[in-house]
Amino acid sequence: MEVALGAANWLLGQVLNKLKLSDDLLKVYVFSTELGLNLVKIRKEMLYTKGLLEEAQGRDFAGNSGLKGLLEDLSNKADEAEDALGELHYFMIQDKLDGTREATPELGDGLSGKAQHACHAARHTSGNWLSCFSCCRSQDEDVAAADDVHNTHSTSNAIAMSVDHSGHDGKLPFDRVAMSNKIKQLIEELHSNCTPVSDLLKIVSGTNPQQHMPAFAKRPDTSSEITQEKLFGRDAIFEKTIEEIISVTQSGKTLSVLPIVGPGGIGKTTFTQHIVNDTRIKKCCPDINIWICVSTNFDVLKLTKEILSCLPSTENAGNRTPNETTNLDQLQKSITERLKSKRFLLVLDDIWECSSSDDWAKLLAPFKKDETSGSMILVTTRFPKIVEMVTKESNPIDLRGLDPDEFCKFFQICAFGRIQDEHGDQELIDIAKQIADKLKCSPLAAKTVGRLLIKKPFQEHWMKILDNKEWLQENHDNDIIPALKISYDYLPFHLKKCFSFFSLFPDDYKFGKLEIIRFWDSIGIIDYPKQNKKFEDIGSDYLDELLDNGFLIKGDDNNYVMHDLLHDLSRKVSLEECAYISCSTFEANEIPQSIRYLSIFMHDDIHVKSFEEEMGKLKERIDIKNLQSLMIFGEYSRLHLVNVLRDTFMEIKGLRVLSIFANSHSSLPNNFSKLIHLRYLKLMSPFYAEVCMPGTVSRFNHLKFLDLNQWKSSYSLPKDISRLENLRHFVATKQFHSNVPEVGKMNFLQEMKEFHVKKESIGFELGELGKLEDLGGELNIHGLENVRTSQEAEDAKLMAKRNLVELGLVWNRNQESTGDDILFLENAGDDILDSLKPHSNIRRLCIVNHGGSVGPSWLCSNIIYMRNLETLHLESVSWANLPPIGQMYHLRKLKLKNILGISQIGPDFFGGTTEKSFTHLMEVQFYDMPDLVEWVGGANCHLFSRLEIIRCTDCPMLTTLLISGWPISSTEGNTKWFPSLRDLHILRCPKLCLPPMPHTSMISRIDTDCLSYYRTKLHIRKSSELVFHNLGDVERLTIQDASCFSFMDLQKLHSLRHIEVGRCEETFLRGLDDGVVLHTVQSLELQHFSLTRKSLSNLFECFPALSSLDVSASSDEDHEEVVLQFPPSSSLRNVRFRGSDGFDPRITSNLEHLYVYNWRDDGTEPYSVAADVLGAVGRTTKTMPAGSFQLVSLFVDSISAVLVAPICSRLSATLQRLFFSADWRTENFTEEQDEALQLLTSLQTLLFHGCRALRSLPQGLHRLPSLRELRIWGTQKIRSLPMEGLPDSLRLLDIVHCSPEIYEEC
Repeated sequence: MEVALGAANWLLGQVLNKLKLSDDLLKVYVFSTELGLNLVKIRKEMLYTKGLLEEAQGRDFAGNSGLKGLLEDLSNKADEAEDALGELHYFMIQDKLDGTREATPELGDGLSGKAQHACHAARHTSGNWLSCFSCCRSQDEDVAAADDVHNTHSTSNAIAMSVDHSGHDGKLPFDRVAMSNKIKQLIEELHSNCTPVSDLLKIVSGTNPQQHMPAFAKRPDTSSEITQEKLFGRDAIFEKTIEEIISVTQSGKTLSVLPIVGPGGIGKTTFTQHIVNDTRIKKCCPDINIWICVSTNFDVLKLTKEILSCLPSTENAGNRTPNETTNLDQLQKSITERLKSKRFLLVLDDIWECSSSDDWAKLLAPFKKDETSGSMILVTTRFPKIVEMVTKESNPIDLRGLDPDEFCKFFQICAFGRIQDEHGDQELIDIAKQIADKLKCSPLAAKTVGRLLIKKPFQEHWMKILDNKEWLQENHDNDIIPALKISYDYLPFHLKKCFSFFSLFPDDYKFGKLEIIRFWDSIGIIDYPKQNKKFEDIGSDYLDELLDNGFLIKGDDNNYVMHDLLHDLSRKVSLEECAYISCSTFEANEIPQSIRYLSIFMHDDIHVKSFEEEMGKLKERIDIKNLQSLMIFGEYSRLHLVNVLRDTFMEIKGLRVLSIFANSHSSLPNNFSKLIHLRYLKLMSPFYAEVCMPGTVSRFNHLKFLDLNQWKSSYSLPKDISRLENLRHFVATKQFHSNVPEVGKMNFLQEMKEFHVKKESIGFELGELGKLEDLGGELNIHGLENVRTSQEAEDAKLMAKRNLVELGLVWNRNQESTGDDILFLENAGDDILDSLKPHSNIRRLCIVNHGGSVGPSWLCSNIIYMRNLETLHLESVSWANLPPIGQMYHLRKLKLKNILGISQIGPDFFGGTTEKSFTHLMEVQFYDMPDLVEWVGGANCHLFSRLEIIRCTDCPMLTTLLISGWPISSTEGNTKWFPSLRDLHILRCPKLCLPPMPHTSMISRIDTDCLSYYRTKLHIRKSSELVFHNLGDVERLTIQDASCFSFMDLQKLHSLRHIEVGRCEETFLRGLDDGVVLHTVQSLELQHFSLTRKSLSNLFECFPALSSLDVSASSDEDHEEVVLQFPPSSSLRNVRFRGSDGFDPRITSNLEHLYVYNWRDDGTEPYSVAADVLGAVGRTTKTMPAGSFQLVSLFVDSISAVLVAPICSRLSATLQRLFFSADWRTENFTEEQDEALQLLTSLQTLLFHGCRALRSLPQGLHRLPSLRELRIWGTQKIRSLPMEGLPDSLRLLDIVHCSPEIYEEC
């Protein structure tokens, strides 16, 4: 009932907002005599109803079905009225843009207004009469007209495509009479719906005057007694917490607070119970241990009395009890007296709220007075905002899901009663694993589901629970969803609405901050206050509140994520109005008929017929026409799917939000051009599709947000795109932004990453930017060579754009420039750049190709003006004096590129330095500096203490860098001068001599002509001196030539796991003879390896822990013949050999991946080693023990060697991928080979590559039950697919460089 009350209140508020002074023209129209309404009286009665609805929030009307029905009727009618007023507003905007007066009301009751209305009435009447005889009218228009008679919520029957007199395609005509009648009827109906709601609310409120106690107030009591004997999956964080508590109690501080935070059901109370009962904690706090369950009622007086009641009395207290006084001062004095000279541990469990930090300080006051050190307060809460309030000194213990392996054990105890062993029911264990994956390691979820499973340990019952997620329906207090829902119940209505709409996004979706705020604003749930506050700021406040209440987690990339179980909760609470469906699994009958917001996850890998049937049912079941949002996620290219979606949403009209993937114009809804209510449009397309932006986009007069960030097709835009005067955010690449003519018409636009000044194109003058007062973020202005006067530059009004953060000013230099052009740029360019003065809020500035001889005064002279500058990029400038960079105290990044005449960078270059200079500088880049010889710091080197990144590229004369020539013994000095250096990038600077690298273990990235190093990866291109003891984190080593390293050095790389050597001939073989053993290396890839019995033996001695081995033998014709054998103790699972002579068949035992093939570059037929080894395996299968074959992948050069019954029967259970490459002998498949192939029942991927003699595919392919991918590459003689077809399980058919006939058949 609360949702119904809130929805009615919200929707009624939307209508009232439109009837207010938000738009003078709209107000005049609605108040005009054409409607004949006493709107003042009606609006007052609507406000009265809204007031009653607000007053009714929080009262218990559950079970009052009559009130619920009336509220639903009121909501529906308010929804219709909002649509009609929005439609009217649309046509008023259209009038304004086109210079017409179709929808514009006349002020007063003059003859002009009456004549215009009479004209529309006559046209309306004659149009209806003529339609009886006309055969020119479309069926779509007839349906629309019929709908208009029977359903006032339909868009006006006059909305049909036409061309206006201005030449704009797609203009929607306006019928004044139909609109007047519709609005009058809807407002009257809305008014009549308000009366019974108001009357009933007064009656039921009178009989139920008390506020209903909300469900979230009823929290279970807790205590310090352990309720779960074993604590699963928390060993590491448990020990860390114990150590922290012990450390704090010994620190000498009087009182410390340690918060334990995590979502509902994660096990905070259980964790804390085990903490306080640990013997080490009891030893630390032996005097007093108190446990208080705070819950939702943070009452300082009540909590103080409760704490006092838990403290042992002192001798002076007599027989008085805490309950005898309500004086807080006396109570706190008693606490202070009882705690005197005692160390205590206080647990405040499950805090939900604390109205202010003053209340928290008031509660803690008596605990801080005693001088005894080492006391501790543990606070558990699900709300990050509580954590921030209770302490700013210590990091909270952040509890998330259990360790996955431990969670599986815990879940087995919940589901089976004990941990299962190898003798357990494997089918049930497998189902339990699938369920466990969906629970995301939540302990309470494990308990909830475990109670369902343990009742009936049968496969059918467990699969039903898995398929239906039945744990989401459990409603006991100790179940997961009720435990989470109390957090939801605690939210105010507007945040409940915000939270519920997360249900429309896929699982594990990363929410961009502005993305979700745009969605909220588009569907009208952001409430604009009277003060001038931007919707982005209001939406940001909403997000922060959800974050503080634990509903969202902020990721490292500033995106937001939601825990899966909270995502499930959002879908449960929004079930009646939001639906998220997956195209492959949904059933239309499970979708409520009342939904108004719909999302679909699409992909090509589905059964199209079934999807088509379900979408047909959905179309009949829900009100497609009046959906408010439609978001289609995923990519799909099958034409049948496109047609199904197009047919389903043919009549859609009421959308506020549309997000859709389009690989052709047929992907768009049939009514796309008529979506007049659209506020948010997100279009996505693949790079391979030749599809242009729909021209009708420019007709969406209400559009506020256009997202083309994932549109990868044509960058062309409709020529009249600037008609979108309400557009706020144009989320797109720079190519789109630079293509908008007359962008100044889009008054509210807030982002324009790139603008091109064009000499001969109207609408691309700098003055267009001057009209965009709200422009912010990044702006790059190109084509400034086309600006001829200072006035033109001033017209951009850059100084007035206080929201701009990043500015780029670019003059294009091309070969077509004449001598006069160059002379003009040199003479007039200085004044123009001076006139492009930006606001001082600019943080990042880039100036490229300025032809003048003097820099701008606002940058080079008056440095105080650019005091906030953090990044400076100067490229191809020839200024007499560069900016005094040493005085830019906030500068973080400096980039200089292609600046002539600079030979030394030192103290003088920076325009004077002080102790404040460069204290924030983190990155320095020099590119294409032909004259630069040295960068010296001298006595000022210490000023670069925060420098993290140095990049020098294409500086041919550079000999000295701040760290050049330092010996390895200076490691300590380097660290002292450059304590923050992380990234060193030096390329094509041939005269620069660097010290041995990395000179300090702090560096995480190096890129030079000799080597590349990034944390765990090291690639050595040329011989260079390395400091191996600073490379302890390297796991992957790639070496061009074995002469670049020694095996002794490799012993210093304690984390090394993978080695790849490009040429490993004599030097590598000598290294193998040294007897060095590298125990950590698990993967080895060798090119040009000289394969001998000795080298192979040494290889396994040097690398005893190998699990993966990839060897390409050298092509030396004189090498000895070697049969591959592996040590009995070998842990190899993945083997790839090219160019070997033969194999011991026993090497296949226990392998999971085997690649065996020869390939001759000279075009001669390769000798098949696979044929030999698999032939030998086939002959020995009877003597090999069961389970010897574990192959998952097999890549061979012989079809006949594999497709024999003894081999395939052994591979049947495990083989998933089979690749045949370079078999030049097999022409057709024999019956025996076809039958052998059918034994591979687990096979999922089959590849034929370069099989130049092969003329046909196996005829029994359709009998492979698990085959999902069939790939045919470079096999020219195959002309057709098998006569019996392909298996139903196939999802991908990939044919490359094959015969034309097979393409035609497909």
